[in-house]
Amino acid sequence: MATEYGSYSPLSHFDSADLLDALSTGIILLDAQLCPIYANVAAQDLLEFSLNQTRGRPFGDTLHESNGLTTLLKRALASGKGFADHELHVSPRASSREPRVVDVTVTPLEGEVTGTHLLLELVDATQRQRISRENEMMARLDSSRMMLRQLAHEIKNPLGGLRGAAQLLDRELPQLALKEYTSVIISEADRLTALVDSMAGPNRPLQKAPLNIHEVCEHVYRLLTVEAPAGVSVDRDYDPSLPVAPLDRHALIQALLNVARNAMQAVGEKGKITLRTRVLSNVNLGGRRVKLVASVQVVDDGPGVPEELRTSIFYPLVTGRTNGTGLGLAVAQDLVTRHGGLIEFESAPGNTVFTLLLPLSGEMST
Repeated sequence: MATEYGSYSPLSHFDSADLLDALSTGIILLDAQLCPIYANVAAQDLLEFSLNQTRGRPFGDTLHESNGLTTLLKRALASGKGFADHELHVSPRASSREPRVVDVTVTPLEGEVTGTHLLLELVDATQRQRISRENEMMARLDSSRMMLRQLAHEIKNPLGGLRGAAQLLDRELPQLALKEYTSVIISEADRLTALVDSMAGPNRPLQKAPLNIHEVCEHVYRLLTVEAPAGVSVDRDYDPSLPVAPLDRHALIQALLNVARNAMQAVGEKGKITLRTRVLSNVNLGGRRVKLVASVQVVDDGPGVPEELRTSIFYPLVTGRTNGTGLGLAVAQDLVTRHGGLIEFESAPGNTVFTLLLPLSGEMST
């Protein structure tokens, strides 16, 4: 039976503040001095501030330098015109995380008594930018992997000929002292062949079997404690709820060990490395949403990833060390992506976190 509403509105049951708090978009109302007088829950969560603590204080005080957000607000206040900008980086002062990426809309509101106010709408674009960055990185990794395998093929052919010729020469040389030179040629040819194989990446198919990821972590932990200098401590912080999943044990040991050794080289002779595991739900990996994901983190308190390497650190032959090959992280990323996962990182001086994200099942959430 139909209901006669008349002048009654279903929205009358809801307070306007409750409706704004239900939005995923951040809403902030600023006065003429750019001090917040209202912020919904989404805005406070996104910028990690409390409205009660920031009343009467300029909104800019809650942020580090934010690539123009404060300038945008002042311009809207002075001109009385609205503005919008996409993918601004904002850094909450209360947060140690990397800057948030937001889409911003600023709308002036005129009041007869209160004067000009600004309505600030913030949409968290961090996830969108992350997915776009992941897709770009995966495309570049595929291209560089193909190029390296073609290059490896071209290099290994003459290396094989060089090694064979050295072996034949070794058999013909009458003096033992001269054979030392052919031995050097053969060993160096073998070393270069092994290096080329590393550049090309693993070729064997994954051998997946039910595995507790902590077996991998413990194996890597034992290796690290043996290799670590006296001034470097290695700690563990495991989530016991991590379920068993079909994974390739040897491939994941290699991937995690490469990342962990990279952290050890970063801290040098004194520092701290932590192996941490967590279970995550509904995570975007390579454009798909996975219901259950294992997060395996390598945390170090070294100086951080140099700014110039941050966009290319997973590419082959990219390294910040004079004696590095630039293959460790590239191989690790390749091994994890073959599991349908991904390696990400966040880095600041004293806190660098590399995270291996591994699907715990083939299921995807809708």
